Amino acid sequence: MFETDGSVETLPLSLVREQELPGWLDGQSAAVRTWLKAMRFRAARHELVVLPGEGRGAGGAVLGLGPLVELQKLEPWHVAGLPSRLPGGCWRIANVLPAPAATQAALGWAHGAYRYERYKARSEAPDVSARLMPPDLADMTYVRRMSAALAMARDLINTPAGDLGPAELADEAAALAKRCGGEARLVRGDALREGYPAIHAVGRAATSEPRLIDLCWGDPSHPRVTLVGKGVCFDSGGLDIKNPASMLLMKKDMGGAACVLAVARMVMESALPVRLRVLVPAVENAIAGNAYRPGDVLRTRKGLTVEVGNTDAEGRLVLCDALAAADAERPDLLIDMATLTGAARVALGPELPALFGTRRETVNALLDHGEALADPLWAMPLWEGYAEEISSKIADLNNVSGSTHAGAVIAALFLRKFVSDSSDWLHLDVFAWNPKERPGRPVGADVQAVRAVYALLAGRFG
Repeated sequence: MFETDGSVETLPLSLVREQELPGWLDGQSAAVRTWLKAMRFRAARHELVVLPGEGRGAGGAVLGLGPLVELQKLEPWHVAGLPSRLPGGCWRIANVLPAPAATQAALGWAHGAYRYERYKARSEAPDVSARLMPPDLADMTYVRRMSAALAMARDLINTPAGDLGPAELADEAAALAKRCGGEARLVRGDALREGYPAIHAVGRAATSEPRLIDLCWGDPSHPRVTLVGKGVCFDSGGLDIKNPASMLLMKKDMGGAACVLAVARMVMESALPVRLRVLVPAVENAIAGNAYRPGDVLRTRKGLTVEVGNTDAEGRLVLCDALAAADAERPDLLIDMATLTGAARVALGPELPALFGTRRETVNALLDHGEALADPLWAMPLWEGYAEEISSKIADLNNVSGSTHAGAVIAALFLRKFVSDSSDWLHLDVFAWNPKERPGRPVGADVQAVRAVYALLAGRFG
């Protein structure tokens, strides 16, 4: 991925913006100008031309950045496609990059070098993949930590539920806590009935019993940051069973848990001065004779009762118990991440997580970090006018609305009922999946908002 030997011969990689192409060409040799003209190079985004060298080898390459305003705005995604598109060898970026751009370029390279090959036959072919000499001024400590955290989360999301159920997800969280000097506690199976009854109800029909993962790290005297991640390792829909097409990607329904574990890893490895707590309700929403039913009334940790309007709205049920436990400690910042609603995808598509929050300043700060890091989010309202949509005639709440409108907002309002003591709460409704091929971003796990959330924490508490 990266070359650490400074004496290794490198090939130059030039990054060129559309508007600077004529001037850049003036400074090149006649042979380079002729070659690029023959290749019809226009410096469009992701346009790559390999320059011929002596013999049959490459002599360098030119990558188009499109109409990028300035190199300071370089995104990881400008560079992420290169590890799989460049010939093998060691490459160096020929441009002088400012520190933020150098860091983003290196992170993009690392992201593009990721492969998920757990189920592939081992290849005996020699490794001829392209490597990058880290750019000057790049924060390689951050790059290595963040790329490892993102790869960990992508591995978790990409792994089929047959190999990553509640037990395996709990094992991964416990191993992470141990490696980073934290502690992980599990409440599992029937032990959940007393303190986490909604989690137990959703997960009790599965062969792998439900679990509440409770990870703690850091000095108790430091500011409290609590992360909650939806860990539904597979979602059949329960008795309100999904159709086959909707069920096909439900191994990714623990994407929120994977994302918060990635943030937690960054916090712990970077030794941020916070008291970190991570809560992950890990369940499989399965079908059996003891599955919870539409029309059942569930008790929750907070004491509120919930009428089950649909067993396929299980994410908010497992989250409500975890959020109530988190809220009771009144953390300085409470964040949950969940693959919660299809409505958020209808509104914003797969690339924009929906963001809700109780404090405008925190919402705006996260949006700013997301924009700066090309890790975007979109703010949505906690519109109280829709709160009556989750009312019930026989319980305190219903887990779904009778309306087909504003599904993401209504789900967020449901969760807010369980956050009463924490004044600063963020809810991120993520997709956690890339449904189309993009340079450096294959179809598969997409770890959304982790970089932005970590930047928010580092900026506020670091």
